[in-house]
Amino acid sequence: MLLTTEQIARVCYETNRAYCKVLGGESQVEWDDAPDWQKKSVIDGVKLHLTHPQVSNEQNHKNWLRLKLEQGWGYAPVKNVKKKVHPCFVPYNELSEEQKIKSALFGVVITALQ
Repeated sequence: MLLTTEQIARVCYETNRAYCKVLGGESQVEWDDAPDWQKKSVIDGVKLHLTHPQVSNEQNHKNWLRLKLEQGWGYAPVKNVKKKVHPCFVPYNELSEEQKIKSALFGVVITALQ
């Protein structure tokens, strides 16, 4: 069975949500309750992987940064959606290991489902 891009994005999102929950984060809502901008961000990442299967975790993060910058986001030590700031708005090599694992999970899930 082939999954749609949105279905793959849903699995990626829910995998990330589960991983965050294990790390103690409870802020992410289920896919069905996520805002459209958040779903679009995940779908855009899936499309990147589907069109460029060899994309690295670092390249994926650069793409995420580019999209966030286009949407007016910037850096802050604590994520604030209303202010459009995010602690991961840094170069890939400055991400914590936990954040790098999120990126790796994203790619692995897409590879497994395509």
